[in-house]
Amino acid sequence: MAVNPPELRSSSGTLTVDLVYDTDTDADGRTLYCFTTPDGTESPTLRVHPGDRLTVRVKNNLPAAAPASVMQMSSDASLVCGAAMMDASSVNLHWHGTNVSPACHSDEVIHTLINSGETFTYHVAFSADEPPGLYWYHPHVHGIAEAAVQGGASGALIVEGIENVQPAVAGLPERILIIRDQIVAGQPDPAGDVPSWDLTLNYVPIAYPALTPAVIGAKYEEPQFWRVLNASADTILDLKVLYDGAPQTLMLVALDGVPVDSQDGRRLGTLIPVTNMRLPPAARAEFILRGPSQRVKSAQFLTESIDTGPDGDNDTHRVLATILGGATDIGTGTAPIVSGPPWQPRFSELASQRITATRRLYFSENDDQTQFFITVDGQAPAPFSADRPPAVETTQGSVEDWIIENRSLENHEFHFHQIHFLVLSQDNFEVNGSRPVGALDGQMMDMIEVPYWDGNPAHPFPRVKLRMDFRGPDVGDFVYHCHILNHEDQGMMAIIRVLPATGGGRFR
Repeated sequence: MAVNPPELRSSSGTLTVDLVYDTDTDADGRTLYCFTTPDGTESPTLRVHPGDRLTVRVKNNLPAAAPASVMQMSSDASLVCGAAMMDASSVNLHWHGTNVSPACHSDEVIHTLINSGETFTYHVAFSADEPPGLYWYHPHVHGIAEAAVQGGASGALIVEGIENVQPAVAGLPERILIIRDQIVAGQPDPAGDVPSWDLTLNYVPIAYPALTPAVIGAKYEEPQFWRVLNASADTILDLKVLYDGAPQTLMLVALDGVPVDSQDGRRLGTLIPVTNMRLPPAARAEFILRGPSQRVKSAQFLTESIDTGPDGDNDTHRVLATILGGATDIGTGTAPIVSGPPWQPRFSELASQRITATRRLYFSENDDQTQFFITVDGQAPAPFSADRPPAVETTQGSVEDWIIENRSLENHEFHFHQIHFLVLSQDNFEVNGSRPVGALDGQMMDMIEVPYWDGNPAHPFPRVKLRMDFRGPDVGDFVYHCHILNHEDQGMMAIIRVLPATGGGRFR
């Protein structure tokens, strides 16, 4: 049975959490990683309100790494945050999707290291206009992020108040569903029905070759509020709910932590009907689902197979959960009732702002797929290095349009730290025979897929056009990258530097 993860909630504006980073080996020899509280609670969901302060003390309980694995993160001692040297035991935390400071002890991932036996404290301040929705936390040490996330070290983070923006969810049974991936036992070659990676649902394994789904209970025809996180390191999902083989209409409430159709001055969100949701690694979708009727014989929550390109992974069809109609709502919570005024939109008037710069970037790889790049057009492709100068410099208050192409033969997934972007267009590509979900256009997101190029020189590269909002308070160095973590670990990441505003302008 897939039940909601345990929860820790803020009180009087604060939430203080102690987490231990630990490791184990499962029966199939796979290395596992997990964040646990002192009482043994695994990967708790952290629930905060806009304006709250989150304090997290992380103790790294991993065994000390072999000296041969030690490497210096930066030649500039002034940039060190935590340990100065990285090794195979290193960990840190990224508060994915949140618009919090990139400073040390907040959401700094370029230089922050917590090594074996060390304790490090995060102080995360959420703004009063933090969008209410689903976010998450996970390790982000460059070079070993994939192993940590595939090992299971991740958890949900919820900013409360979505019922005040979208009253349709108020009082509904609430499901938190976290989909993770991991190494397939025995590491068979991916092909046909053999996936590149196994999946789990709230740590319930859907393991090859049995592919036994988890179980979810739902009262007959009862509406439920599902909050789904793709916490996979590498697996792209194409999610559907089928009743006796028929795709069900899901009422989309939020994407990547932002209620849909709530930006640019619109106080209340608008539900968007969809029959499938394409979720790249790290993306989130929140929606209302109506439980099956008594007439339904088969109810399934599944991901379809995905063509990720000639050089991509084998992301196969899998049933993630069987939905038992008529069952009690075991393992759910309840969404709060409407309790206050709607969220004050952070992104007001973004669509109509004067554009201060237009930039073109592209994804590419070397021939043997040992190095991956995200490059500003006109610069030379280079793998990420913490010592490399920022690839982009801009100024607080700027609003920029970024056009991002995929010049490789496999899918890539664009993620930007500290800010959300407005999706303007998705051009020159299809996914599984059709354009991406139309619900993405005009929405604020922090994750977007750029499918593979077919290699035909006569065909244009697939690309997305995004509006980047630097009007917020965050200045300093942070990153953007492909969130297929195997690609990020092998270099597909770069630094942006946001300089403080020197004059007037509209700021949040």
